[in-house]
Amino acid sequence: MKEVNEKSSPNEKEDGSKYHVPNLERALQLLELLAKHPSGLGLSEISNLLNFPNNSTFRIAMTLLDFGYLNRDEASKQFTLSGKLLSLGYAAVSDQNLVEKSLDVMRALRDTVKETVLLGVINQEEGIVLEQVSGSYPVKFLVDPGHRFCLHVAAPAKAILAFLPESVQHQVCKNILFKPFNERTITNLTDLRAVLNLSRDRGYAVDHGEELESLHCIAAPIFDRHGYPIAAIWTTGPAERMPDSEFPALGKVVIEHARRISQRLGYYPAQQPV
Repeated sequence: MKEVNEKSSPNEKEDGSKYHVPNLERALQLLELLAKHPSGLGLSEISNLLNFPNNSTFRIAMTLLDFGYLNRDEASKQFTLSGKLLSLGYAAVSDQNLVEKSLDVMRALRDTVKETVLLGVINQEEGIVLEQVSGSYPVKFLVDPGHRFCLHVAAPAKAILAFLPESVQHQVCKNILFKPFNERTITNLTDLRAVLNLSRDRGYAVDHGEELESLHCIAAPIFDRHGYPIAAIWTTGPAERMPDSEFPALGKVVIEHARRISQRLGYYPAQQPV
């Protein structure tokens, strides 16, 4: 095996590419290619588009499949990205670091709206509550950190999904089971995508009693320095204290507090969503 020499020869590149691992580089190129083709590609298509040998493409794709980074349709034999990459993205900002940067902002939001405020993320096919600040009212909604929530009904899940890259959003949404809770529950992918588009336009997402009929939630995404939605902050309370008519005003307040956390993570967009 050739040893790495600290001194570069005149023919070696100065950008560090001389240290690249060829098959790892090919695996990353394969993942980036599939991100641009959310409907999937077959092995021959991948080989042709990337100009990789067929055997190498097969070995790389099967390795990524075995480790859970790819899905393969048994009928078409096409490969697509899995939701595992999404969980890695969230791991880039540790839960503890995120909570530390969010807690005082959560308290400020609670003091403004008086209702319980929560922080959460998406982990593959479900959402997870990381932290909460209880509301000021005698009767309030509380959940334990670690509580799981469904992606098709929860406002924080919709807020995150709405701002994901299209290819990642496609992969996460197609695995949702759309369990019905009541007549307000979103029960199909077409309706969910319409809601996500609306949430993206507004900058916030809502749950108007889609799981628990008497409970309303309003959420806004938190972005990392690359503009990737890594989490969401939201407020939740009974429908009589948070009626639909108040959603636009409350949405602006939640967006503003989410921006404060995003800025602490290095996110400064040229144009902020309204």
